[in-house]
Amino acid sequence: MPRFAANLSMLFTEVPLLERFEHAARAGFATVELQFPYEAPAAALHDRLQANRLTMVLHNLPAGDWAAGDRGIACDPARVAEFRAGVTRAIGYATLLGVPMLNCLAGKPGDGVSDSQARATFVANLRFAAAELKAAGLKLLIEPINNFDVPGFWLNRTALAISVIDEVASDGITDNLFVQYDIYHAQRYEGELAATLSKHLARIGHIQVADNPGRHEPGTGEINYSFLFAHLDRIGWRGCIGCEYKPAGSTEAGLGWLEQARRQLGCVA
Repeated sequence: MPRFAANLSMLFTEVPLLERFEHAARAGFATVELQFPYEAPAAALHDRLQANRLTMVLHNLPAGDWAAGDRGIACDPARVAEFRAGVTRAIGYATLLGVPMLNCLAGKPGDGVSDSQARATFVANLRFAAAELKAAGLKLLIEPINNFDVPGFWLNRTALAISVIDEVASDGITDNLFVQYDIYHAQRYEGELAATLSKHLARIGHIQVADNPGRHEPGTGEINYSFLFAHLDRIGWRGCIGCEYKPAGSTEAGLGWLEQARRQLGCVA
Protein backbone atom coordinates (compact mmCIF):
# COMPACT_ATOMS: atom_id res chain seq x y z
CA MET A 1 0.00 0.00 0.00
CA PRO A 2 1.55 3.37 -1.00
CA ARG A 3 2.64 5.92 1.56
CA PHE A 4 3.36 9.62 1.25
CA ALA A 5 6.71 10.67 2.72
CA ALA A 6 7.36 14.16 4.06
CA ASN A 7 10.57 15.51 2.57
CA LEU A 8 12.17 17.15 5.59
CA SER A 9 14.57 19.16 3.45
CA MET A 10 11.60 21.01 1.91
CA LEU A 11 8.79 20.81 4.49
CA PHE A 12 8.71 22.30 8.00
CA THR A 13 11.83 24.32 7.25
CA GLU A 14 10.75 27.04 9.67
CA VAL A 15 12.17 24.87 12.46
CA PRO A 16 15.63 23.23 12.88
CA LEU A 17 16.13 19.86 11.20
CA LEU A 18 15.84 17.69 14.30
CA GLU A 19 12.52 19.32 15.22
CA ARG A 20 10.98 18.58 11.82
CA PHE A 21 10.44 14.92 12.67
CA GLU A 22 7.93 15.81 15.39
CA HIS A 23 6.18 18.27 13.07
CA ALA A 24 5.88 15.60 10.37
CA ALA A 25 4.40 13.11 12.82
CA ARG A 26 1.93 15.70 14.12
CA ALA A 27 0.86 16.42 10.54
CA GLY A 28 -0.04 12.76 10.06
CA PHE A 29 3.02 11.42 8.24
CA ALA A 30 4.38 8.01 9.17
CA THR A 31 7.18 8.16 6.59
CA VAL A 32 9.84 10.77 5.85
CA GLU A 33 12.71 11.35 3.45
CA LEU A 34 15.67 13.70 3.61
CA GLN A 35 17.90 15.00 0.86
CA PHE A 36 21.12 15.13 2.87
CA PRO A 37 21.17 13.78 6.44
CA TYR A 38 24.86 14.49 6.94
CA GLU A 39 24.44 17.80 8.77
CA ALA A 40 23.37 15.83 11.85
CA PRO A 41 24.87 12.73 13.50
CA ALA A 42 23.14 9.56 12.34
CA ALA A 43 22.47 8.59 15.95
CA ALA A 44 20.56 11.84 16.56
CA LEU A 45 18.42 11.28 13.47
CA HIS A 46 17.78 7.69 14.55
CA ASP A 47 16.59 8.88 17.95
CA ARG A 48 14.13 11.36 16.37
CA LEU A 49 12.77 8.69 14.07
CA GLN A 50 12.23 6.34 16.99
CA ALA A 51 10.73 8.98 19.27
CA ASN A 52 8.16 9.96 16.64
CA ARG A 53 7.49 6.44 15.30
CA LEU A 54 8.62 7.42 11.82
CA THR A 55 10.24 5.44 9.02
CA MET A 56 12.79 7.10 6.72
CA VAL A 57 12.54 5.75 3.21
CA LEU A 58 15.20 7.69 1.30
CA HIS A 59 18.19 10.00 1.37
CA ASN A 60 20.80 11.06 -1.18
CA LEU A 61 24.42 10.11 -1.55
CA PRO A 62 26.75 13.02 -0.69
CA ALA A 63 26.61 15.44 -3.61
CA GLY A 64 29.66 17.68 -3.19
CA ASP A 65 29.57 21.25 -1.94
CA TRP A 66 25.92 22.28 -2.34
CA ALA A 67 26.50 25.86 -1.21
CA ALA A 68 29.19 26.25 -3.86
CA GLY A 69 26.87 25.05 -6.62
CA ASP A 70 27.52 21.31 -6.75
CA ARG A 71 24.44 19.25 -7.55
CA GLY A 72 26.11 15.87 -7.48
CA ILE A 73 29.55 14.65 -8.51
CA ALA A 74 28.84 11.24 -10.08
CA CYS A 75 29.60 12.22 -13.69
CA ASP A 76 32.81 14.18 -12.97
CA PRO A 77 35.93 12.10 -13.71
CA ALA A 78 38.06 14.31 -11.45
CA ARG A 79 35.96 13.39 -8.37
CA VAL A 80 35.70 9.63 -8.51
CA ALA A 81 37.57 9.09 -5.22
CA GLU A 82 35.31 11.63 -3.50
CA PHE A 83 32.23 9.89 -4.92
CA ARG A 84 33.33 6.48 -3.69
CA ALA A 85 34.06 7.79 -0.20
CA GLY A 86 30.57 9.29 -0.20
CA VAL A 87 29.03 5.93 -1.02
CA THR A 88 30.63 4.41 2.06
CA ARG A 89 29.42 7.30 4.23
CA ALA A 90 25.88 7.08 2.85
CA ILE A 91 25.66 3.34 3.48
CA GLY A 92 26.67 3.94 7.09
CA TYR A 93 23.84 6.42 7.57
CA ALA A 94 21.31 4.26 5.74
CA THR A 95 22.21 1.18 7.76
CA LEU A 96 21.74 2.93 11.10
CA LEU A 97 18.56 4.73 10.01
CA GLY A 98 16.94 1.73 8.34
CA VAL A 99 16.75 3.50 4.97
CA PRO A 100 16.14 1.02 2.11
CA MET A 101 17.26 3.12 -0.88
CA LEU A 102 19.68 5.89 -1.72
CA ASN A 103 19.48 8.44 -4.52
CA CYS A 104 22.51 9.36 -6.63
CA LEU A 105 22.56 12.81 -8.25
CA ALA A 106 24.55 12.77 -11.47
CA GLY A 107 25.56 16.43 -11.21
CA LYS A 108 27.27 18.50 -13.88
CA PRO A 109 30.36 17.44 -15.84
CA GLY A 110 33.50 19.34 -14.93
CA ASP A 111 35.08 21.90 -17.24
CA GLY A 112 36.32 20.30 -20.45
CA VAL A 113 34.57 16.98 -19.82
CA SER A 114 32.88 15.61 -22.93
CA ASP A 115 29.44 14.01 -22.92
CA SER A 116 30.96 10.59 -23.55
CA GLN A 117 33.42 11.04 -20.67
CA ALA A 118 30.60 12.13 -18.35
CA ARG A 119 28.52 9.11 -19.27
CA ALA A 120 31.40 6.66 -18.90
CA THR A 121 32.24 8.12 -15.48
CA PHE A 122 28.62 7.99 -14.36
CA VAL A 123 28.23 4.38 -15.48
CA ALA A 124 31.43 3.30 -13.74
CA ASN A 125 30.47 5.09 -10.54
CA LEU A 126 26.99 3.56 -10.61
CA ARG A 127 28.43 0.07 -11.05
CA PHE A 128 30.60 0.64 -8.00
CA ALA A 129 27.78 2.16 -5.94
CA ALA A 130 25.20 -0.44 -6.95
CA ALA A 131 27.53 -3.27 -5.96
CA GLU A 132 28.29 -1.68 -2.59
CA LEU A 133 24.61 -1.01 -1.93
CA LYS A 134 23.59 -4.50 -3.00
CA ALA A 135 26.02 -5.97 -0.49
CA ALA A 136 24.30 -3.84 2.15
CA GLY A 137 20.80 -4.86 1.00
CA LEU A 138 19.95 -1.43 -0.46
CA LYS A 139 18.51 -0.09 -3.71
CA LEU A 140 20.19 2.67 -5.71
CA LEU A 141 18.20 5.36 -7.55
CA ILE A 142 19.13 7.92 -10.19
CA GLU A 143 17.03 11.05 -10.72
CA PRO A 144 16.59 13.07 -13.90
CA ILE A 145 16.65 16.83 -13.11
CA ASN A 146 15.36 19.46 -15.53
CA ASN A 147 17.86 21.90 -17.03
CA PHE A 148 15.69 24.96 -16.43
CA ASP A 149 16.15 24.62 -12.67
CA VAL A 150 19.67 23.21 -12.84
CA PRO A 151 21.42 24.23 -16.07
CA GLY A 152 24.06 21.71 -17.10
CA PHE A 153 22.74 18.83 -14.99
CA TRP A 154 23.79 15.81 -17.02
CA LEU A 155 20.93 13.37 -16.37
CA ASN A 156 17.91 15.34 -17.56
CA ARG A 157 15.41 12.90 -19.11
CA THR A 158 13.75 9.61 -18.17
CA ALA A 159 14.84 7.92 -21.40
CA LEU A 160 18.46 8.83 -20.67
CA ALA A 161 18.15 7.39 -17.17
CA ILE A 162 16.73 4.14 -18.51
CA SER A 163 19.54 3.86 -21.07
CA VAL A 164 22.14 4.39 -18.33
CA ILE A 165 20.51 1.76 -16.13
CA ASP A 166 20.55 -0.68 -19.05
CA GLU A 167 24.24 -0.02 -19.65
CA VAL A 168 25.09 -0.43 -15.97
CA ALA A 169 23.06 -3.65 -15.81
CA SER A 170 24.85 -5.10 -18.83
CA ASP A 171 27.47 -6.42 -16.40
CA GLY A 172 24.92 -9.11 -15.53
CA ILE A 173 25.27 -8.38 -11.82
CA THR A 174 23.51 -5.11 -11.13
CA ASP A 175 19.78 -5.51 -10.50
CA ASN A 176 19.20 -2.96 -7.74
CA LEU A 177 19.30 0.25 -9.81
CA PHE A 178 16.08 2.18 -10.49
CA VAL A 179 14.75 5.59 -11.53
CA GLN A 180 13.61 8.17 -9.02
CA TYR A 181 10.77 9.75 -10.99
CA ASP A 182 10.19 13.33 -9.89
CA ILE A 183 6.93 14.46 -11.50
CA TYR A 184 7.85 18.14 -11.25
CA HIS A 185 11.15 17.73 -13.08
CA ALA A 186 9.55 15.46 -15.68
CA GLN A 187 6.74 17.93 -16.35
CA ARG A 188 9.19 20.79 -16.88
CA TYR A 189 11.43 18.93 -19.32
CA GLU A 190 9.48 16.21 -21.08
CA GLY A 191 5.78 15.96 -20.14
CA GLU A 192 3.99 12.71 -21.06
CA LEU A 193 3.67 11.94 -17.35
CA ALA A 194 0.99 9.23 -17.39
CA ALA A 195 2.42 7.45 -20.42
CA THR A 196 5.95 7.50 -18.98
CA LEU A 197 4.78 6.17 -15.62
CA SER A 198 2.90 3.35 -17.35
CA LYS A 199 5.79 2.46 -19.65
CA HIS A 200 8.51 2.44 -17.02
CA LEU A 201 6.65 1.53 -13.82
CA ALA A 202 8.80 -1.55 -13.22
CA ARG A 203 11.96 0.58 -13.57
CA ILE A 204 10.82 3.23 -11.05
CA GLY A 205 11.84 2.83 -7.43
CA HIS A 206 10.45 6.05 -5.99
CA ILE A 207 8.16 8.90 -7.03
CA GLN A 208 8.25 12.52 -5.89
CA VAL A 209 5.63 15.23 -6.33
CA ALA A 210 5.46 19.01 -6.68
CA ASP A 211 3.38 21.22 -8.94
CA ASN A 212 4.48 23.57 -11.70
CA PRO A 213 5.10 26.50 -11.84
CA GLY A 214 6.72 27.29 -8.52
CA ARG A 215 7.39 23.76 -7.26
CA HIS A 216 4.62 24.18 -4.69
CA GLU A 217 2.20 21.58 -3.33
CA PRO A 218 -0.01 19.55 -5.69
CA GLY A 219 -3.11 21.48 -6.72
CA THR A 220 -1.41 24.86 -7.01
CA GLY A 221 -0.37 24.63 -10.66
CA GLU A 222 -0.89 23.04 -14.04
CA ILE A 223 -0.36 19.35 -13.22
CA ASN A 224 -3.59 17.36 -12.91
CA TYR A 225 -2.64 15.45 -9.78
CA SER A 226 -6.14 14.09 -9.21
CA PHE A 227 -5.84 12.33 -12.57
CA LEU A 228 -2.25 11.20 -11.93
CA PHE A 229 -2.99 9.71 -8.50
CA ALA A 230 -5.95 7.82 -9.96
CA HIS A 231 -3.67 6.70 -12.79
CA LEU A 232 -1.02 5.47 -10.36
CA ASP A 233 -3.72 3.48 -8.56
CA ARG A 234 -4.90 1.93 -11.85
CA ILE A 235 -1.43 0.86 -12.95
CA GLY A 236 -0.62 -0.60 -9.54
CA TRP A 237 1.94 1.71 -7.96
CA ARG A 238 2.68 0.39 -4.46
CA GLY A 239 5.86 2.29 -3.66
CA CYS A 240 6.38 5.48 -1.72
CA ILE A 241 5.58 9.02 -2.91
CA GLY A 242 7.85 11.76 -1.61
CA CYS A 243 6.41 15.22 -0.96
CA GLU A 244 9.38 17.21 -2.23
CA TYR A 245 7.84 20.62 -2.76
CA LYS A 246 8.20 24.17 -1.47
CA PRO A 247 5.01 25.05 0.42
CA ALA A 248 3.31 28.15 -0.96
CA GLY A 249 2.56 29.15 2.64
CA SER A 250 3.10 27.12 5.77
CA THR A 251 3.48 23.37 5.37
CA GLU A 252 0.44 22.62 7.52
CA ALA A 253 -1.79 25.10 5.68
CA GLY A 254 -0.91 23.50 2.36
CA LEU A 255 -1.70 19.88 3.25
CA GLY A 256 -5.33 19.96 2.11
CA TRP A 257 -4.49 18.03 -1.07
CA LEU A 258 -3.04 15.09 0.84
CA GLU A 259 -6.19 13.48 2.25
CA GLN A 260 -7.85 13.25 -1.16
CA ALA A 261 -4.66 11.78 -2.63
CA ARG A 262 -4.47 9.19 0.14
CA ARG A 263 -8.06 8.14 -0.54
CA GLN A 264 -7.35 7.76 -4.25
CA LEU A 265 -4.35 5.55 -3.60
CA GLY A 266 -5.74 3.65 -0.63
CA CYS A 267 -3.01 4.96 1.66
CA VAL A 268 -3.17 4.53 5.41
CA ALA A 269 -0.72 7.34 6.24
